[in-house]
Amino acid sequence: MSVESLRHPVEKFAFVTAMNLPAGLQRRLAGRPVVVDGQTLAVDTQLMLRLTALAGEPDPSALSIPEGRAALLRQAVIGGGTQKIGSVRTLTVGGLPARLYIPTGAPAVGPLLVFFHGGGFVFGDLNSHDSSCRYLAEQAGVRLLAIDYRLAPESPFPAAYDDALAAFDWAHEHAAEIGADPARIGVGGDSAGGNLAAGVALTATARCAFQLLIYPVVDMGAETESRRLFGEGFYLTTSFIALAGRAYVPDGMDHRDPRLSPLFAEVPDDVAPAYVVTAGFDPLRDEGEAYGRKLEDAGVKVEMRRFPDQIHGFLNVIGAGRTAKAAVTEIAAALKAGL
Repeated sequence: MSVESLRHPVEKFAFVTAMNLPAGLQRRLAGRPVVVDGQTLAVDTQLMLRLTALAGEPDPSALSIPEGRAALLRQAVIGGGTQKIGSVRTLTVGGLPARLYIPTGAPAVGPLLVFFHGGGFVFGDLNSHDSSCRYLAEQAGVRLLAIDYRLAPESPFPAAYDDALAAFDWAHEHAAEIGADPARIGVGGDSAGGNLAAGVALTATARCAFQLLIYPVVDMGAETESRRLFGEGFYLTTSFIALAGRAYVPDGMDHRDPRLSPLFAEVPDDVAPAYVVTAGFDPLRDEGEAYGRKLEDAGVKVEMRRFPDQIHGFLNVIGAGRTAKAAVTEIAAALKAGL
């Protein structure tokens, strides 16, 4: 099964079928359980990793930037599947492409989550996270405004950070146009997007009602045990993280700058309540949990949820993996409760 073959509908169907086999059959195909740091990898996730390895799916960071972007998009489309949503509007938010996801049965005015996609500040776009945004919005019953911020290396720091702040401000200024209750506008994102969401929440303080941080990168120079344990073989690799740092962070800049690494920020008063998600088999696990504790120590209301059997990127495989979808369903419930 080649990379090209995964683009064929029959091969995609075979992949998704394998991912939805009974757990017992998946175990036979996946092999012996993978246990690291006292955690057991979900069998469907283990099978997914094995199938993608057999297919020769590349690490996007090993390709040219355009090829890597295409590879990540292809992987996300296969993993995300087709997810329903009440309606989708294409918008321009402060000069940036954006999509407004409106759940079925949404009231004329309601809560809104401003969402920033992951991808190491280099990869990802509105299409790579379309399925995830649809599912979160529909399951939570919350409008979701996804922002296509500028990417590195074409636009290094502080471009994405500035775009995130501007997009959040735009949502407040145009709340009436998009059916958002100004008192119930939150911010969220996964991975690099979680970094941007954390930065917005620290700056916006009481103007932000809730922050949803899904396996966020919060220390651009981290040397943690989870980065050592899970840097190879569990989707997010050490080389991917290194590429993100080289592309996004200007030469000579201190990685401890709080705009780059929220873990080193001073936490002001009135920061929004946070739901911090980590994955057990994720290089970013330890820094995400350290950030949750930092917020908690500063008096922020925080709920931390580790999904011990998941890998980085599980938000994008809701169309293929049962355990990933169950985790994202739980996240959507937290979003509903938070906003």
